Amino acid sequence: MNLPNDPAILLSYVNTKLRDEFDSLDELCKSLCADHDSIEEKLGKIGYRYDPLQNRFI
Repeated sequence: MNLPNDPAILLSYVNTKLRDEFDSLDELCKSLCADHDSIEEKLGKIGYRYDPLQNRFI
């Protein structure tokens, strides 16, 4: 699956999926065949990091 390229849209998309469908970022990435590191890198560039305790990017 192609994830959104725009970081703000990606943030919204990923956090919604994490809230509604997946228990972890790893589970989301496996299900969507997405690269964990590239998601964290792209969202890190706009000041967000994954918090596994909250299961979302903050």
